[in-house]
Amino acid sequence: MDPEQNEKDSILDLETEPESPLSLSIDLEQLDGHERTLQDGEERRFPPPSDFLRDLGEQRNRPVPLEHRIPTMTEDVARNALVSFVNSKCCYGNKAAGELVIQDLRQLTLYRYRLETFNESRLSEWTFEPLTSNLVDGPQNGTSPRPWDIKVQTPPLFYDDTRKFRVPHSSLVKACHKCHGHGRYKCSGCQGAGWMRCVSCSGTRQRRKQQRRCQMCSGTGRKRCITCSGRGNKTCMTCQGEKKLLHFKQLIITWKNNVFEFVSEHQLDFPGELLSKVNGENVFKDENVLVYPIIDFPKPEISLASQRAIAEHNAAFTASSRILQQRQTIELIPITEVHYQYAGKTYLYFIYGLENKVYTLDYPERYCCGCAII
Repeated sequence: MDPEQNEKDSILDLETEPESPLSLSIDLEQLDGHERTLQDGEERRFPPPSDFLRDLGEQRNRPVPLEHRIPTMTEDVARNALVSFVNSKCCYGNKAAGELVIQDLRQLTLYRYRLETFNESRLSEWTFEPLTSNLVDGPQNGTSPRPWDIKVQTPPLFYDDTRKFRVPHSSLVKACHKCHGHGRYKCSGCQGAGWMRCVSCSGTRQRRKQQRRCQMCSGTGRKRCITCSGRGNKTCMTCQGEKKLLHFKQLIITWKNNVFEFVSEHQLDFPGELLSKVNGENVFKDENVLVYPIIDFPKPEISLASQRAIAEHNAAFTASSRILQQRQTIELIPITEVHYQYAGKTYLYFIYGLENKVYTLDYPERYCCGCAII
């Protein structure tokens, strides 16, 4: 028997084999510190060590009250803010902004409370890659460290980040589950034959109308398979033809900044979600591993928001992750009602935030498709 043909016959049709190694019987599932990992598609996060929770202690920094002064809104500033807003809109005319008569400026201030909790969570899962080296860091080199014992550098506080690390001493070698260790698998295009029927003559070797030999296949009735270049098989993409895979534990560390935000109540006809997109004047800042609720603030609703936010964040993140830092702030957000008259009618717009953003619904000089809206 042709040895080459014998080798081709041993290459199975593995196109539908599962890609995940989780169905394999892996000997390292009982590694110390990694008994609970990602299995059967379910995510399992490791809680921080209990001694870490005890060590948080009672130490805290004193909150820092900040001096503040909101600039007084003037007619010139109010008009310039509207002109800049109108010029940024393609369907707004600037004549009204230049000629309007401001009748009243009603300057208000709103408080925005924000709690940021920067936490770290750790997840361990099996993964694999083609075996390209004889150096395998397996359990013979020692016991794998527990997830929270692996030292890593913390990214800048209050910025989201995700990093992946290979767990030391967790590797082992297995035959590729996709190709069963052959390194190749049968081509699905030609079913391993290496050739396909000529589409020009349908395998009859000649063109029916001309009754002449088919020039596309040179009268053979078949053409070389372009999917596998006539080999009848393809390199396994899972193991890249290496036949073996290196399985190892991968530690996924996620740092996330979780934000709670509350804006004091107001009776203005103004969409509150816009206030999240502007800056305010900082009047209070408190930052530590764990912050404490604000009490006796002049606006009781801010104190209640602080108590609720801290309770919610600590309940949500303390047991399942490590809280690295918390920060709570209070900002004064200026907002001004501008009442003005134009062409005998009265209108209203708002200026909000330190950036002097503008919100208006009834600007008198708007256009649609080149026509003025009356």
